[in-house]
Amino acid sequence: MKTEAYTSRPEGRIANSRFPLLVHRDAIPGGGVDAIKTRFRENGWSNNWEFPGMFRYAHFHSTSHECLGCPQGRIELLLFLEGWTRVKLGVGDVIVMPAGVCHEIVDCSEDILMVGGYPDGCDWDNIQVEILTEELFRQAAKRIMILPIPPRDPVTVEALQQWLDVPTSVDGGWNDLRDGLDASTLEGRASCVDGLFILHCG
Repeated sequence: MKTEAYTSRPEGRIANSRFPLLVHRDAIPGGGVDAIKTRFRENGWSNNWEFPGMFRYAHFHSTSHECLGCPQGRIELLLFLEGWTRVKLGVGDVIVMPAGVCHEIVDCSEDILMVGGYPDGCDWDNIQVEILTEELFRQAAKRIMILPIPPRDPVTVEALQQWLDVPTSVDGGWNDLRDGLDASTLEGRASCVDGLFILHCG
């Protein structure tokens, strides 16, 4: 198995992640829905689904990281990493996608089938970039930044060392995003009562 790693940065209303997106090539030789689901579940990535492809619009998730396996067919995804990047997947390939990374399908074979999984069976949201407001982006970015690293890689059963090895959010320059989100969230949400300023949080 060979693993490719792709880094990303926030841009516009795409939050992305300080963790690299991983592509495990030929991770589950021969593919197959049952084989991929079994591997995911054994490693703690459950709440699985199977679907003939993926959404054909740019979206990301803020409540959970995601893994995607290809049990049959072929698919080409458009991912927002360092700019828009096309990545092709074939039978047995698996993507480990950090929350916040924008993705959509751009091409696939007629027999395509994909399987998804989420650490500890988390539920996921579906944030469409095209209709995302600034306030909803701020909320999503905050959720993404506090998500923990999953205990295990969905394929290898080992710790996600590529994620554990990245610089902290402070050392990696993500603190500016965090501070900016906090400042923006509080901006214009204070009132003065009897000379006291009250911040309206929530």
